[in-house]
Amino acid sequence: MLDALEDMGWDCVDNLPTALLEQFVHGEREARQSMPVAVGMDVRSRGFDPWDLPELIRSTKGVTPEILYLDCAGAELVRRYDETRRRHPLAPDRPAEDGIARERDLTGPLRRIADVVIDTTDLTPAELREELLRRYGGDIDQPVLTIASFGFARGISRAADLVFDMRFVANPHWIDELRPLTGEDQAVRDYIAQDPAWPETIDRIEKLLIDLIPRYWAAGKSYLTVAFGCTGGRHRSVAAAVEMADRLRGAGFSPNVRHRDLLSPPSDTIEEQPAGSRGAGE
Repeated sequence: MLDALEDMGWDCVDNLPTALLEQFVHGEREARQSMPVAVGMDVRSRGFDPWDLPELIRSTKGVTPEILYLDCAGAELVRRYDETRRRHPLAPDRPAEDGIARERDLTGPLRRIADVVIDTTDLTPAELREELLRRYGGDIDQPVLTIASFGFARGISRAADLVFDMRFVANPHWIDELRPLTGEDQAVRDYIAQDPAWPETIDRIEKLLIDLIPRYWAAGKSYLTVAFGCTGGRHRSVAAAVEMADRLRGAGFSPNVRHRDLLSPPSDTIEEQPAGSRGAGE
């Protein structure tokens, strides 16, 4: 849970001793500014007392506190302890069921007064993250987006979530004056744009990404990499990445751009010979 909140820009700490709560909340306040704070506590936390904790939280000055209680069915908790092979902290030498029962008794007062209770029994980690995002995501509404280019001849991009193969587009490598340039140069981009397949392809990919990016975010994906590939990784894939990044910025996204093979030297040995006067593959 805290990992998800941290990714949303929260200042988080787990198992904080109760005596340090106010110091953590107000420490370095100027540096923290209005950053929301999340403190994870359970029966292992030093000084944890379910009867005193609500008053301690609500007496902390200068904040609007909220108590979030994560619950789960006993059978599912037993399964999770068995799967992770961890011992319950309240039953180190007894079955997990005993520790779970004792923990429910201890935390019962907190559950009864909690502002929010989320039952995680049937939630996957991604679904829990999505629920937290809906409640606490604030103004963050998109993943960290990277638009990348690469050359298939040097290996497919291993970090990519989505890959688009641009090797069907006319190849600038086989044009003498364009060979030393890259897809960042306007002359190369103008040449590629003359290919009849280019405008429609880029339009379709743009529409697809505008639809998919929010869906990935809603599914809990914090990082999304979209990669364009050509053979050498210097011309068509770079041009596609540059243009797509520009289009997505115009649609309200904030992509980073990475060109893996941009600085690789031109090489006829890895390029495919064009079938005609215009290149068929790079």
